[in-house]
Amino acid sequence: MGKLIYNSSTRELDIDDRTLAHLRVAILNKLRRSESFAMTWEHGIENGSGRTTLWLNESIPLQFVFSGNRAPTLNRLWIEQLVLTANSTSGLHFVPEPAESEEFETD
Repeated sequence: MGKLIYNSSTRELDIDDRTLAHLRVAILNKLRRSESFAMTWEHGIENGSGRTTLWLNESIPLQFVFSGNRAPTLNRLWIEQLVLTANSTSGLHFVPEPAESEEFETD
């Protein structure tokens, strides 16, 4: 289970490493182009329900902390879908991983 840590907040978002790897690519692609956007996630019943929205900007520190030492094979279609949600008015949000016939290795 990895973590997404935003700015100097003590709040960390626990995300499984596979999902975090895909979010990392989508988020960094947007920020590399100086595109700010919102990201929203639901807390889940086990964490008191509700949801949180962050405004992601290239000037605010962001950390992706992975618990595993091996990078997963990435699903290009999933990354594209995540970027599409980031480009929407509602901002980046989790979408389930779609099936893809060809996956590619990370660097």
